[in-house]
Amino acid sequence: MAKKTNGRNKPAIYPGTFDPITKGHISLVQRAGSLFDHLIVAVSKNAGKNPMFSWKQRYEMARDSLAGMPKVEVIQFDGLLAELAKDLKAKVIIRGLRAVSDFEFEFQMALMNRKMAREVETVFLMPSLSWVYLSSTIVKDVAFNGGDISTLVPSPVLTAIEKKIRHGKRK
Repeated sequence: MAKKTNGRNKPAIYPGTFDPITKGHISLVQRAGSLFDHLIVAVSKNAGKNPMFSWKQRYEMARDSLAGMPKVEVIQFDGLLAELAKDLKAKVIIRGLRAVSDFEFEFQMALMNRKMAREVETVFLMPSLSWVYLSSTIVKDVAFNGGDISTLVPSPVLTAIEKKIRHGKRK
C-alpha cells in the first residue's frame, strides 16, 4: 500500500507502471514539477500487465532516475488510483498523452476516477516534442533487438536493461 506523504499539502500524483521509466516520463515529471508544489510519482503494481521488471525494480529505477529532483517523491502503490488520491489528499492526477490514440483510454480512466473521487481532477500533459514517440514498450523492443537506447532512458534504466539482456531475460 502507499505510504503517506511527508506532510506537504495537496500533492499531484503521476501514476504509472513505469516498465521502465523513460526520458519521456521524466519530461512529464519536469513539466508537472513546474506546475505543482509537490509531485508524487506513484509506481503501480498493476498485476493486469506483464511487466519486464518487478514492482520493486520499477520503483527503484524511478526513484534513482528522479533522485535530486526537488518536490518529487516516488512511492509504490497497489489498488485504485482514486483511493490513493483520497488517501494522500491529492487534488490532481497527472496523465501523459503522446498522441490522439492515447486520449480515448485516458479519458475513460479520468471519468472513472472522477466518479470515485469527485474532488480530484485529471490534468493531461504532453511530453517534450522530442519524446512524443517514446514508450516503454518501444524502448524494450529496441534494446532486445540490439538497438541503442542510451539516449532514451536514464542511466539506472540502461544498466538494468543491459543486465537483463546479458542474462537473456526478456521477462
